[in-house]
Amino acid sequence: MIEIRFHGRGGQGAVVATKILATSVFLDGKYSQSFPAFGVERRGAPVTAFLRVDDKPIRIRTEIYEPDHLVVLDPLLVEQVPLANGLKKDGIIIINSNKKPPEFSDMFKGFRVATVPAGKIAVKYHLGSPQSPIVNTAILGAVAKVLGVVTPESLIEGIKTDVPAYTENNAAAAQEAYETVSDVVQL
Repeated sequence: MIEIRFHGRGGQGAVVATKILATSVFLDGKYSQSFPAFGVERRGAPVTAFLRVDDKPIRIRTEIYEPDHLVVLDPLLVEQVPLANGLKKDGIIIINSNKKPPEFSDMFKGFRVATVPAGKIAVKYHLGSPQSPIVNTAILGAVAKVLGVVTPESLIEGIKTDVPAYTENNAAAAQEAYETVSDVVQL
């Protein structure tokens, strides 16, 4: 089983991202489970969402305390929340950032990091506003490429299934992030 923990803020689409990815994984013939954990439910508040992927039915129903991988939708959380708590030693951290992975070596020493400018991509495709881009579909393109948990074709189909507005823009954002995510760097 692969367990992925998503960290973002209310309004960025972390919860919807796990739902889209769960649908996409299902389209690839695998089992999936996605669910959120909310603190204070308001725009801008930290949000954690979880995704499990397996080749067999998933029976566990707890939060993910020791994820295989992390996905960070808001790069400011890197300095505000101990994101790597519980992350397995060989885990990969995908961060929405214009920075290169080595720039995160102080925070994530010993882990593998990839970055993608999901915010910039979201703004390009008019997903949210320039001040508050909705980065979920863009970050999923990076997840598909880096983690390989879903095929790009199923991801695009999942976006078309679960995103009723701006479907083509969301699909294009995922495709661009798939093509532009950085290489994974061991820190």
